[in-house]
Amino acid sequence: MNLFENVKAVVTVRQAAEHYGLKVGRGNMACCPFHNDHTPSMKLNEDYFYCFGCGAHGDVIDLVARLFDLSKYEAAQKLAYDFGIDPDKPPAAAALRKPKYPLAKVFQKEELHCQRVLCDYLHLLGNWKVQYAPKSPDDTIDDRFVEACQMLDYIEYLADILTFGELEVRVKTVDMLQKDGMIDRLEERLGRLEKEVDARDETEIG
Repeated sequence: MNLFENVKAVVTVRQAAEHYGLKVGRGNMACCPFHNDHTPSMKLNEDYFYCFGCGAHGDVIDLVARLFDLSKYEAAQKLAYDFGIDPDKPPAAAALRKPKYPLAKVFQKEELHCQRVLCDYLHLLGNWKVQYAPKSPDDTIDDRFVEACQMLDYIEYLADILTFGELEVRVKTVDMLQKDGMIDRLEERLGRLEKEVDARDETEIG
């Protein structure tokens, strides 16, 4: 049995969704993290998820791959690490095995928060690098393009640490991000930009 089958045999879609910060309500419904969802439109079944709003769907590995912008293999590795699954053991044994480093709930919550903000910023930078790239040598260089060029590698590096790094390094990284206020500033800025986009969309519709 391979890593993918092992993970899917042990971790349900709902377990993964709640572990990574989604709030699941009645009828196994949650607000979809893949579009601007104000009322729960994502159905979480044991083996798969489906969003009635944007059409996103897949199994537990697809969910984690999309949440953290990973390949399917990287998502399966992350699930195996976070849920203490040994890929070389059958599911019954894997389910009983505890994580090598049981994470404290407080740190786990803080780390997931940092991951989510960094991933959102990473997507934004990726879009800016394409959208605002100068079309000719005479074009004025947009500040957003400059920011994307300057910050992309660093934010990718931080996101990789929190996804694949050893526990001690991840703890230090989360502590640094919180103490210097970077995550709070990014979250506030991303929220402000999202409101500006929503307001612009409403104006265009009106």
